[in-house]
Amino acid sequence: MAEEHVEGKASESVIDKITEKLHMDDSSSSSDSDNEKSSSAATSMKEKVFRIFGREKPIHTVFGGGKPADVFLWRNKKISAGVLGGATAVWVLFELLEYHLLTLVCHCLILSIAILFLWSNATTFINKSPPRIPEVSIPEDLAVNVALSLRFEINRAFAVLRDIASGRDLRKFLAVIAGLWVLSIVGSCCNFLTLFYIVFVLLHTVPVLYEKYDTQVDCFAEKATIEFKKQYAVFDARVLSKIPKGPFKNKLH
Repeated sequence: MAEEHVEGKASESVIDKITEKLHMDDSSSSSDSDNEKSSSAATSMKEKVFRIFGREKPIHTVFGGGKPADVFLWRNKKISAGVLGGATAVWVLFELLEYHLLTLVCHCLILSIAILFLWSNATTFINKSPPRIPEVSIPEDLAVNVALSLRFEINRAFAVLRDIASGRDLRKFLAVIAGLWVLSIVGSCCNFLTLFYIVFVLLHTVPVLYEKYDTQVDCFAEKATIEFKKQYAVFDARVLSKIPKGPFKNKLH
């Protein structure tokens, strides 16, 4: 009887160990599944983060990822500062000092040609080699590629304008009209050179600031987008929906 009692206790202990092991496996598997769910939820939350203009790539990649992107994002501060300083000097020269482009080009050509001419003639007296003036020519492939790229962009702009004028998308039409109206107001306040310089300065300041504070800007842009969609829905229900549709949209419907 004692032996049977000992064997019963041993079997019970073995069964208890097996059940404890099964419970531990179940808890570990459940914790693993919970971790997987939490990680998948975290990744889905990261994927659902609002980005301005629907951006899915870094700012450096959006700007092309080459040397122009490095200049705009101040990867090399000396080059970026030099480019911005050169643009500022050109703007001060033509806008504030009222120096004309044709006059500047002619004066620079006169100065450079005179220096090279005097240097070439002076080498015969000082027994030195004349200056080597490089031959400058525009490659045919480069000119053809630039012309093809310009042709493609102009044709695409014409296609976009035709699509807007055909009355297919009222929202795009209103956005273009508002943008052109704002641009006309800005153009009446400043000339083309000043406008170009303002855009150039914005390209050298806004992207680097956005890259630094992208989280705060995206959060604010999300709230502004939601509010704009609400206001546009109200405007659409009260005004746009009451405008009679054109013959093209009636045919589509």
